[in-house]
Amino acid sequence: MPRPLPDLSRETRLIAAGSARVAGIDEVGRGPLAGPVLAAAVVLDPARLPPGLADSKTLRPARRAELAAALHTCAEIGIGMATVEEIDSLNILRATHLAMCRALAALPAPVDVALIDGNSLPAGLACPAETVVGGDAHVLSIAAASIVAKVARDRIMTDLACLHPGYGWERNAGYGTKEHLLALKRLGPSPAHRRSFRPVHNILCELGSISP
Repeated sequence: MPRPLPDLSRETRLIAAGSARVAGIDEVGRGPLAGPVLAAAVVLDPARLPPGLADSKTLRPARRAELAAALHTCAEIGIGMATVEEIDSLNILRATHLAMCRALAALPAPVDVALIDGNSLPAGLACPAETVVGGDAHVLSIAAASIVAKVARDRIMTDLACLHPGYGWERNAGYGTKEHLLALKRLGPSPAHRRSFRPVHNILCELGSISP
């Protein structure tokens, strides 16, 4: 039996309660060994919804790209990023929250409330917010944000793959696949690797670049 698609019920409830502008926020890139973490904030127009919006993880890459392009024409979008340096200095959770705040700030106008995928609220968010565990599977604006963020980050990783070839980032987006881990051992870490992440840290220790 197919799983239910995300819908606008939470956004509709908030709008009925007086929050005229509701943004969905999601991130991508918490788990990879390389590259930035990216977040997107999306304000949907209920009258102009691209058909087929769903959790980005359930969509084929070509379909994600189509939907992301459609969303850029009919929704308000903000994208925020936290760099590898910020991930290593802050930790991945705080860097993810920073990317979410930046995505919200990148929207063309302020919102009344944000719906955020996950179970923790970023500190310093510029508006009231609610967390939704599994939000990309249930809340349409969060699903839209997951698509926008995934497509944008994949493109960044494809560009980084040209600068730092051999790790397969155009295929694995920086995640710790077998291909990536073997290349990491063979080539050593690149400037785009997250040095605070254990597999990268361990190889740097083996190379004598840092202390255990």
